[in-house]
Amino acid sequence: MTYATKTTMTRRRFLAGTVAGTSLITLHPFSAYAAANQAHLRIMETTDLHVHIYPYDYYADKPRDTVGLARTASLIKGIRDEATNSLLLDNGDLLQGNPMGDYIAYERGMKEGDLHPIIAAMNTIGFDASTLGNHEFNYSLDFLMKSLAGAEFPVVSANIATEAGATPRDDKTLVKPYILLNRTLTDGAGETHPIRIGLIGFVPPQIMNWDRRHLEGNVTTRDIVATARAYVPEMKEAGADIIIALSHSGIEASASDEGLENASLQLALVDGIDAIMAGHQHLVFPGPKFDGLDGVDVAKGTLHGKPAVMGGFWGSHLGVVDLMLERSGNEWKIASHASETRPISRRNEDRSVTALVDSQPDVLASVEKEHKETLAYIRRAVGKTSAPLHSYFALVADDPSVQLVSTAQLWYVGEMLKGSEYAALPLLSAAAPFKAGGRGGPEYYTDVPVGDIAIKNVADLYLYPNTVRAVKVTGAQLKGWLERSAGMFNQIEPGKADQILLNPDFPSYNFDVIDGVTYEIDISQPSRFDAKGGMLNPDASRITNLKYNGAPVTDDMEFIIATNNYRASGGGDFPGAKGDTIVYEAPDTNRDVIVRYIVEQGTVNPQADDNWRFKSLPGTTVLFDTGPKAIDHIGDVKGMVIEPAGDGPDGFARFRITL
Repeated sequence: MTYATKTTMTRRRFLAGTVAGTSLITLHPFSAYAAANQAHLRIMETTDLHVHIYPYDYYADKPRDTVGLARTASLIKGIRDEATNSLLLDNGDLLQGNPMGDYIAYERGMKEGDLHPIIAAMNTIGFDASTLGNHEFNYSLDFLMKSLAGAEFPVVSANIATEAGATPRDDKTLVKPYILLNRTLTDGAGETHPIRIGLIGFVPPQIMNWDRRHLEGNVTTRDIVATARAYVPEMKEAGADIIIALSHSGIEASASDEGLENASLQLALVDGIDAIMAGHQHLVFPGPKFDGLDGVDVAKGTLHGKPAVMGGFWGSHLGVVDLMLERSGNEWKIASHASETRPISRRNEDRSVTALVDSQPDVLASVEKEHKETLAYIRRAVGKTSAPLHSYFALVADDPSVQLVSTAQLWYVGEMLKGSEYAALPLLSAAAPFKAGGRGGPEYYTDVPVGDIAIKNVADLYLYPNTVRAVKVTGAQLKGWLERSAGMFNQIEPGKADQILLNPDFPSYNFDVIDGVTYEIDISQPSRFDAKGGMLNPDASRITNLKYNGAPVTDDMEFIIATNNYRASGGGDFPGAKGDTIVYEAPDTNRDVIVRYIVEQGTVNPQADDNWRFKSLPGTTVLFDTGPKAIDHIGDVKGMVIEPAGDGPDGFARFRITL
């Protein structure tokens, strides 16, 4: 059967209608015209799976149709059934990200010969290759390597070295920097031809800060673009016909290409790279989020003219790049290309979600045991709460879910610093809301009712396996830290109604609330920092009335702030938290500290202490979007005039605040 014939059959099926629970695979028009010297190659990408295999929300302990590799696997199967030539790649962040990942890392463990559930699922599906994401390093290098040992597919990453050489090509890398896959393509006439496909992987070099405790002294990292420039010529010399970059790195504009966390756009300028699989940002490309960036063509799905894709996160989308390859002598060249993403679900106008595909039974079966064990793990009670824990208003008011984290950190660090040279200094605590909607959607909030607190609830409060740190800062650095957090808000014009409050580019995990001091945020002033922590307005000041024990904080005062290893080591680029102010490194994770605090207290009463608020702006109202269930807790928000304001976009609810 020729490729053209298969395409015709697909179109006939599409015209005939759909079957409930299935996803039809429609092919790009150009693929129907593959000639005798042409072959269509369909490249599929998953990225940022974060151990989401079942369509299940372990934090809420209920099924969820918007996630799950088992669902994405149905899209993969459909494409494989229809496309003569296909390749399946993963772009990293596999091992951490939900309670199943924590259960494997902290409860079951990984012994020699054990199979990690995400690897088991990927083996079942039949991935061709993967790269490493930054979260692969959260549980230690030993855990990582034992997990990768079970993979029946190669894992590549070029910019992580166990021994650094004079140039990237002289490095001894942690895993293979690249691989050449020898494949056979079937052309439009049904003839087969060999092709050698080069795959090279990259991870943000910032992992050396984010997971310093696991990596320092064990590995080093190199710049993504410089590493690509070194290795791509070698891959060509080795016979690569086409080269695909597995870039666990996002898409951002930058005046420089050195040391970037999100370097996929700059990577596209490297000669010899033919296509880019992007990730890390938990976004969808092609998509409107990237419209307007120089070098990005959202309509064509290209970065500097090269096909690219980013397939969402948690299995939400399958990225697809179509290449029409033309054979000239013994060489393959890209004649045309197209990029798209396929979702596993659709959000309806009434905020409900419709699943577009069913789960693949064999993928579910491959991890059924671990799924059941994870359910038992998350349902284990550790204490009780006498007040509801929710994060619906965590970005606009002091919040009980953040309060509990902060209180537990204060309790722990206070005990650890007793008798030390820092014991007499004022102790503060910085904590941020991790689940506060945003890209996670309108259900992505903490919501724990009065009663038992189980491990799933603690994991819901604190998503990441960070460890506790304490830093010593000055009053000036403390104010700068809060100014950085205040970048969460758009600048608001006094006296104007219904202005949008939240900056959509500012991640909630960088909105640190610091307990132990009181302060107001004047959002009529410009932000000192941009969403990434870059300096915008050096003299800007949004933080007002900053006090400790009722007295103004002065620049020369000294404080200890309890935080986590990510923030203390430079994550988010906060003043006073660049890695050089750390005075205590704890062996315990922040999540374990919360569990221990709850166990010791028995029953906690995590009501917010209202230590921060917006400065009053008479005659001014702002709008913000949160989860629809926020309406059930609107009465919990004290000292603020807040009311429903209709529907927000994408299933969110909108509220109005009078300042």
